[in-house]
Amino acid sequence: MTDSAFFTELNHEGILAVRGADAAKFLQGQLTCNLNYLNADYSSLGGRCTPKGRMTSSFRILAEGDGYLLAMASELLESQLADLKKYAVFSKVTLSDDSAQWARFGLSGADALLVDLGLSLDGAADQVARADGLIAIGLGQGRVELWVPAERAAAVVDLLQARLPHAELNDWLLGQVRAGIGQVFGATRELFIPQMINLQAVGGVSFKKGCYTGQEIVARMQYLGRLKRRLQRLVLDGNDLPEPGRELFSPVHSSSVGEVVLAARAGEGVELLAVLQDDAAADGQVRLGEAEGTPLRLLDLPYVLDSDREIQR
Repeated sequence: MTDSAFFTELNHEGILAVRGADAAKFLQGQLTCNLNYLNADYSSLGGRCTPKGRMTSSFRILAEGDGYLLAMASELLESQLADLKKYAVFSKVTLSDDSAQWARFGLSGADALLVDLGLSLDGAADQVARADGLIAIGLGQGRVELWVPAERAAAVVDLLQARLPHAELNDWLLGQVRAGIGQVFGATRELFIPQMINLQAVGGVSFKKGCYTGQEIVARMQYLGRLKRRLQRLVLDGNDLPEPGRELFSPVHSSSVGEVVLAARAGEGVELLAVLQDDAAADGQVRLGEAEGTPLRLLDLPYVLDSDREIQR
């Protein structure tokens, strides 16, 4: 269904809100992305790291009202909110869980419907359109997030059901896998640095914004080029849907060579993103769960890693 029009509820994520006079300054020192690029018309992917550069969350962030909204895996929201509050005591900001204030939908191939709602996008990733309280965020490849104030959710659902087939969340996640967009979940918290999930390749890391928590480690990895594990796209036969964090093994190495980032069913098989050792990707012998587990085959990512371009942001 990923090749046709559909909508689905994005109920696997929650929304963390940061508002107030110091919201931009506060978040600029906490997040990998550059808030100077954000405005009413543009959003960004981003991450938050430990001082050692390990990601505690990834998210999509957009400016809204007197602050910012961050959509992230629901199981991360409570810990991120508590942790950010520790750093916010000297800033004029308020932090809250705003998940109940919004209903979010994933739309595929819904350009005509969006135009009817007054939400016109040109297909570029990260572009934002707003109309009558609704927010549409373009992700590229015909995929759009639609953010709806909770009090209007029922009416919008009726409209979506009248115009588009309803799909399972799996179909939306399959589109994310095929777009090569990694994500941090509870099971992979503090497991990856941003470059391991190619966050820098999709606009989620700035190397010009200055200091933020973990910035020294992230910058050193980018400029010295010593990364030996990175995001790969793979496919396996069967219906065994591996959870984030499940290990990948190589019979050549006789050891774990990576971890699943995100997986979704695709026809008779499963497509997934995984952080994988470069040498294991090169020899192509990767197994799920154990050295004698189900074999996986590598697929292409839809973008090319270009360190020179990545450091310009």
